[in-house]
Amino acid sequence: MNMKTLVILLFLALATVFALVCVLLTKKEKVTTCGCSELPSSPEDTNGEESNIFVDLTAEEMAQVVTYLKDNLGVPLQDAVRAEPADNCIYYLDVFLPVKADALGFLDHSRARPPRQALAVVFFGGQPDPNVTEFLVGPLPNPTYHRDITLRKFGRKVPYHSRPVTEKEYRDIDSFIFRELSKAPAFLKECCEYPESELATLTTAPRGLESGDRATWFVLFQNIFGSGYYIHPVGLEILVDHSSLNRSQWEVKNVFYNGQYYQGLAQLEKDYNDRLVKEIRVKRVQPENDFASMKPPMQPPLAPAGPVQFEPEGKRYSVTGSHVVYQSWSFAFGMNVNTGPRLFDIRFGKERIVYELSLQEALAMYGSDCPGGMTTRYMDGSLGIGKFSFELVRGVDCPYAATYVDRHYLIDSDTPKLNRNSFCIFEHDMGVPLRRHFSNMGSFYYGGLAKYALVLRAISTLINYDYVWDFVFYQNGAIEVKVHATGYISSSFFTGKGKAYGNRVGEHTLGTMHTHLINYKVDLDIEGTKNSLVALDMAFETVQAPWSPEHQIQRPVLTSQVLDKEEKAAFPLGGKVPRYLHFASSQENQWGHQRSYRIQIVSFAGEHLPETSTMEKSISWGRYKVAVTRQKEEELTSTCLYNQNDPWDPLVAFADFIDNETITGEDLVAWISVGFLHVPHAEDIPNTATVGNGVGFFLRPYNYFGVDPSVKSLDSIYFTTGQDVDKCDLNRAACLAKTASCSPSLPSFAYTGFQNLTGP
Repeated sequence: MNMKTLVILLFLALATVFALVCVLLTKKEKVTTCGCSELPSSPEDTNGEESNIFVDLTAEEMAQVVTYLKDNLGVPLQDAVRAEPADNCIYYLDVFLPVKADALGFLDHSRARPPRQALAVVFFGGQPDPNVTEFLVGPLPNPTYHRDITLRKFGRKVPYHSRPVTEKEYRDIDSFIFRELSKAPAFLKECCEYPESELATLTTAPRGLESGDRATWFVLFQNIFGSGYYIHPVGLEILVDHSSLNRSQWEVKNVFYNGQYYQGLAQLEKDYNDRLVKEIRVKRVQPENDFASMKPPMQPPLAPAGPVQFEPEGKRYSVTGSHVVYQSWSFAFGMNVNTGPRLFDIRFGKERIVYELSLQEALAMYGSDCPGGMTTRYMDGSLGIGKFSFELVRGVDCPYAATYVDRHYLIDSDTPKLNRNSFCIFEHDMGVPLRRHFSNMGSFYYGGLAKYALVLRAISTLINYDYVWDFVFYQNGAIEVKVHATGYISSSFFTGKGKAYGNRVGEHTLGTMHTHLINYKVDLDIEGTKNSLVALDMAFETVQAPWSPEHQIQRPVLTSQVLDKEEKAAFPLGGKVPRYLHFASSQENQWGHQRSYRIQIVSFAGEHLPETSTMEKSISWGRYKVAVTRQKEEELTSTCLYNQNDPWDPLVAFADFIDNETITGEDLVAWISVGFLHVPHAEDIPNTATVGNGVGFFLRPYNYFGVDPSVKSLDSIYFTTGQDVDKCDLNRAACLAKTASCSPSLPSFAYTGFQNLTGP
């Protein structure tokens, strides 16, 4: 073959390849767009209107309550946005939930609808005896009365020093600190490149060492734009006494730097100039060297997208206001601005399983050789778990096509604010069968059911940490409650003694050890409100083999006990809990067993604060992995908003709930604590991953049904040998190739979560 012929053949081959590429690139397939309409509501959806008695306040109702209080309290009320400590102001509003007996009378017995009312918390700083007062305001939407319920609720007045710190107070403290920093210019220039390097403060809590204190350690960090400053400490911590209602009387009580304490910044500056300070120069972090940055690496231009979950035939659940229906499940949901997500009237079919399921508190206790870290016991309910449940990001925080729900709140302002898309609801393929069996003995068949479940989710960002709150509803009648922790770790400045309290994760950064402990209230009502607590476990008994008496057999045997007193039903955090612990009704299933629901806890909690601590009683719910008490209107929450800032004289002490009352055949409440010990390590930079950092509990039917109720699920698959398994009427999985061949019609991506923020 000569050269000319070879060139011609190569040219023809290239032309052919080019033509094929053009055909492939210009070929267009017909794509069908999936319908996105919701399927009709389940026939069980009969309680949506009734469940409105639990719904959160609307923005209009909040505005009406504010107007009413300003017109009727008889004292001037400043907007909390501008209020000084010596002013009167409305701190927050919430719906005032009806008494349980009244709610059940309405829901179950067609009695009168309980009046709709609001709870209003008012700071009275402009009084001879400053205090915090809680009012009942109603009826809504047009209030005509207000009643002081403080004494009824707490048995005494709420001390003014125990009030939460407002955003205005934080801003004023920040201004005070940065004015004080001007007293140490030479030191700050040398140690921290200040003022060229911007600094940020981080609060600690509680605020002092005894009741009546209001003095807070503030830890200083480099403030890196677009990144988490929490892991860039500069080694300087300042104790600010802000107890006076007159800001001009606030003062610095102590200063800590690099293992040494000073009476103030002026003394620190003097000692530095006298060469008595061992400073460590902290270089200004450059963006390209910021190990806290979450910016992803450059993506290749054609990087493949990840998988997307969608419903090819529409959503199989309905959301009407705050009421959700999914197959046999229905429930109402809401958000307390302080304590976070709460669910009510959870039913399977027409039977109520849970009256109330609510988050109570999220506690984080730190250890460090620096004062800010060693004293920190964050009770996040006082910070605002609901307030800081910001907008969820489609495709990351929740599946892209999930249903998103807005929430209004009013706190630290007279004006309601909106957190858009702060809840998401979605049906999820959990990626493992709910149940299945392949038979290769006797007869050949396969039966199975995909583990589809409905998830209600919110995510709270509490300073550095992000908590993912999930409530999961399964087709077999089980409920899973779980929380995952992510976000940034909190840190201290690394010193020689630091490794006793964590791991070094940066040149000057100690990832400080801490425990997370989350408390939930679970008011189960199994076949009504009269339940008992039953503990089942196992032991071994030694018996002679009946067919061979000279031999012994050790066989497992059930142990059963009805726990008849509250003391017997309070299980220590680090102790053993019966493997089967269930709320039992007096009614029996068809096999003669008490209809029950089991509590199954998944937790890796660290140690609880020793009871010798002067502040332990304020978090005494943390003594117990689970404690069961009688339901009382005087014992509605395991803690309260004011325990954070006066933990030495708490207004609510959960340990007092446990007073040896009888709990057989009574209306019972389980208080469940779950958590884990976290010793931060290098892989927590930049963020803690949710993998392995999830805890929670299950509520599972135990002889409540005659069989697994998921046998009625239309998602079930069953076929035998010889059957035509690719027929849709026999096997729904065979239809997926057709039903899932469409392209989902997804909404455009949008995010408005930064709109309500007032500053970095």
